[in-house]
Amino acid sequence: MSISENEKRERALKIFHILKEEYPEARPLLTFSNPFELLIATILAAQCTDERVNMVTPLLFRQFPDAGKLAGAALEHLENIIQSTGFYKQKAKRIKDMAQALVERFGGKVPESIDDLASLPGVGRKTANVVAGNCFGIPAIMVDTHFQRVSGRLGFAFSSNPLKIEPEIRAFVPEEIQTRFSLVINFHGRYCCKARKPLCPSCKVEKLCPFKEKTVK
Repeated sequence: MSISENEKRERALKIFHILKEEYPEARPLLTFSNPFELLIATILAAQCTDERVNMVTPLLFRQFPDAGKLAGAALEHLENIIQSTGFYKQKAKRIKDMAQALVERFGGKVPESIDDLASLPGVGRKTANVVAGNCFGIPAIMVDTHFQRVSGRLGFAFSSNPLKIEPEIRAFVPEEIQTRFSLVINFHGRYCCKARKPLCPSCKVEKLCPFKEKTVK
């Protein structure tokens, strides 16, 4: 049975208010000190753990602290630094191409809008939302694997396509909480609503969740 956008909004707000108390520390787990660093780290985090990315970025950021320096880097040198993140040849090219586009199109400065960010080589909607929401205060829906799984179980979005999930969630989650909503849903997916065996008996929003395959112990 389908539910209206108003019903989704009401339930989403209830869930948000519970989870923001459950995860007051919800934040990006990538280490960064500015938008440029978060942009690079998020690209490197594709199919890699945040912990691993955080191990390689200190050296990367020391050697290439801005877009101009990264744009002029030798690919082989970048590959050597980020090799442990996996798919390092593709990632090295992506971050170099992205840095060149920043220099050529935005004067080396990371743009604030989601659309401008997503227009950069190697930057998808998720990465654009991560940077815009966490660095510039732009309302952002960050659809990673955790968010996608939890939003599906909660009955908020059922598509397997993140590009379709983002507008579905934006339609009923108020703009002023979208970024924080994304972060707490992400944390809930990481630490409770896990992929293989969700911890339903200890879930704070279990009574608001329609997921049929709940664990009972």
